[in-house]
Amino acid sequence: MNKGTVLVLVLAVGVGAYVLGSVAKKGDSTSAGTQENSQKAETKEGDTGAAAAPADGIERFRVPLEGTPRGPASAKVNIVAFSDFQCPFCSRVTPTLDRIMKDYNGQVRMFFRHNPLPFHADAPLASEASLAADAQGKFWEMHDKMFANNTALDRASLEKYGQEIGLNMGKFKAAMDSHKFKDRIKHDSDDAEKFGARGTPNFFINGRNLRGAQPVEAFKAAIDEEIKKADAQLKSGTSRAGLYAALTKDGLDKAAPPPAAPAAPGEPDPGTAFKAEVGAAPVRGPKDALVTIVMWSDFQCPFCSRVEPTIAKVREEYKDKVRVVWKDLPLPFHQNAMPAATAARAAGEQGKFWEMHDKLFANQANLDRPSLEKYASELGLNMGKFKAALDSEKFKKEIQADSDAGAKIGARGTPAFFVNGKFLSGAQPFESFKAKIDAEMKTAEALTAKGTPRSKVYETLMKEAKAELPGAPAGAPGAAPKPEAGPEADKTIFQVQPGNSPAKGPKSAPLTVVVFSDFQCPFCQRVEPTLTQMEKEYEGKIRMIWKNYPLPFHQNAMPAAEAALAAEAQGKFWPMHDKLFANNTALDRPNLEKYAQELGLNMAKFKADLDSGKFKSVIEAESKEGSALGVTGTPAVFINGRKISGAYPFDTFKKIADEELAKKTSKKRG
Repeated sequence: MNKGTVLVLVLAVGVGAYVLGSVAKKGDSTSAGTQENSQKAETKEGDTGAAAAPADGIERFRVPLEGTPRGPASAKVNIVAFSDFQCPFCSRVTPTLDRIMKDYNGQVRMFFRHNPLPFHADAPLASEASLAADAQGKFWEMHDKMFANNTALDRASLEKYGQEIGLNMGKFKAAMDSHKFKDRIKHDSDDAEKFGARGTPNFFINGRNLRGAQPVEAFKAAIDEEIKKADAQLKSGTSRAGLYAALTKDGLDKAAPPPAAPAAPGEPDPGTAFKAEVGAAPVRGPKDALVTIVMWSDFQCPFCSRVEPTIAKVREEYKDKVRVVWKDLPLPFHQNAMPAATAARAAGEQGKFWEMHDKLFANQANLDRPSLEKYASELGLNMGKFKAALDSEKFKKEIQADSDAGAKIGARGTPAFFVNGKFLSGAQPFESFKAKIDAEMKTAEALTAKGTPRSKVYETLMKEAKAELPGAPAGAPGAAPKPEAGPEADKTIFQVQPGNSPAKGPKSAPLTVVVFSDFQCPFCQRVEPTLTQMEKEYEGKIRMIWKNYPLPFHQNAMPAAEAALAAEAQGKFWPMHDKLFANNTALDRPNLEKYAQELGLNMAKFKADLDSGKFKSVIEAESKEGSALGVTGTPAVFINGRKISGAYPFDTFKKIADEELAKKTSKKRG
């Protein structure tokens, strides 16, 4: 087997790590985040970003060798790493890179380039700290410190690390205060996007891309091939100084844009413009902006919080060419979302909507009434007027109107965006917004070139836009239920097969509850007490069936699902199920074995089952079954075939269960 074959085989090992290390492609559904898509950017005619196919058949990129190197200039192999100090997978791969530098001593040179991901709050500051240390000749010392402590990257911790490695703290603090390296970090991030490094960690080995926290074998397979190519170049007369340029001369100057993802079931086609009206909604940006982004969001939604830095980056990047419009879509299972939306409107009434917006997202874990009043006081609002607005619920109809308008065009989860009417779902990375915005910018510029005033561009585009999502307009027969009605308003019956999945409760029970779930999903954990309450409420009348739907960005979800089925093989699925949810932030292999031991399982059999991967095909089949039923995230619960997507309160489950029981009783009487 040659090295190229080895590389192909081992790529699969690290791909799961990269999926989470990269910006998430999928959320926990419209009730726990949303399915996320990326939109293909337009290119100039004939400009695909491609170069002639290289003679060796390997795609390469001409990535600049920038930053402080580790290794000699005479190295045969140059590795450019795009990384993020807060990314757990970047931290995980660091020992692998150390081993590479040791095993290939003198033959490999490493360059670190910055790509702090938008949902890692401390990553940008950590990058600045590394460059402030670099200015004093200690980049790699700070690099090692931060990856060794990458859960503690706040300002105080960064100063502590600076002191520990012997920096001049006055200079270090001054560099941090001035943010003098911010442009350098942006330059690196722009290059990451340009070359298709759409997540972290991401490596270019003599220009050939290797994604994710790959095992050492993946790196070695590529490096060994590159050393052979370098030796051939040197033998032909290429100088050491010109080696990298010679090896990458046929490389690409940029990566092709990401392909357009198809619309998920029930979502708008991302290539179709929908009428996303601005109305009297809060707006950031000028009326004559060429691109208008209308966003439906929820102050308590973690995915909405995650995308806020990305939206800030959009506004910074495009300035007066883009305006952002806020629409409320408080999800029914977020108990503080409606009060928070009301508080923002009440602040808006006093001219401080966006200030309150920023306060709410900065303090998303504290959105109860006392906290909302505290934020209002900090903003200097008229407290009598603010409290009266909250007490009267005067904005309830306006908020509901936003939710209804969103549902009509397909914004049924959060966050949801319409870029000049084109749908973009979920906490997407900046590059996805950029691709969409750049494409829409060209359309807008074409209109202005034909004489349309800038202030009329959006209005003109909306005249041609669709007023509602085809096939499911709000309020029409067969339409998706209005957000205030909840899942109980949807009477659709899905044909869900119990199969041989883990189950408890009598087979003859009049209520069959099938749960598609993920042991690492926080929303799945949240719904578990509700399902337990259902078992107690309908004791003897309910059968509970478990189906696995591990989300791809939950690194430990698949191993946990395998562990549960390995426990089932020994008659202890449900005890393991309970263990996993009780400890769902600790689902690595050692912990899975610990739980198995605590349950008294045969450990040799349990370990062998996990090592063999014998249950993966079963889990994948259940995931496919869920997808065929329209499941796009977790939890998804079917009560006698009626679907509830998300961690709704007990009353929602009870309403549907009671209706289904009443149907069964009616049939018996008939």
